[in-house]
Amino acid sequence: MNDRTVRDREQMLRRDLKGRDITDPRVLKVMAEIPREEFIPQPYKSQAYADGPVPIGMDQTISQPYIVALMTQELRVNSDCEVLEIGTGSGYQTAILSKLVKKVYTIERFRQLSESAQAVLASLGIRNVEFYVGDGSCGWPPTETFGGRPQERCFDRIMITAAVPKIPLPLLRQLADGGFIVAPVGYEGVQELVLGEKRADKLIQRVICDVRFVKLLGQYGFEE
Repeated sequence: MNDRTVRDREQMLRRDLKGRDITDPRVLKVMAEIPREEFIPQPYKSQAYADGPVPIGMDQTISQPYIVALMTQELRVNSDCEVLEIGTGSGYQTAILSKLVKKVYTIERFRQLSESAQAVLASLGIRNVEFYVGDGSCGWPPTETFGGRPQERCFDRIMITAAVPKIPLPLLRQLADGGFIVAPVGYEGVQELVLGEKRADKLIQRVICDVRFVKLLGQYGFEE
């Protein structure tokens, strides 16, 4: 890591995270450790620690560091959590979560992005992530149990990293009771970042702030 990268990372932590409302020491620690520049396409590597989104191809972006940290902090993860991430993208958010939880299951609709993310995470020695290419709005695909009956997975936490018109029903079904889901909800332009807690099949929601994300395309997301 060169001197500029070190300075940029320290400035990100001091100004864009600690200087705002990121206070969870676990989140700050992992944001300091994961090399964000490894997830950035070569033409944009100089912007790796700038507090703004960066293009990663396929009309997708890597979210600004502050939003990555905020969504992670709001999700209230712990080392026993199994987390479902909708929208692997560059894999940066995946990597951040992987250092804080038991296992991450991540879905990406673009195979090229998923394979790129898998390569970067493998190079960093991250092994507690399972990848799937498909429609994230439908949730994690059921697994077959003994007897051939499909068994739907259940997750302690769910993070959606693309805008949805509303929380997809399949994801609500896959969220454990007492679990949390964080997602940007809304239509064109600005959306609301929403935190939901599942209590006895009801979702108690709280708006965190306004955000701007690319759309989640899929059966329970936006139409192409």
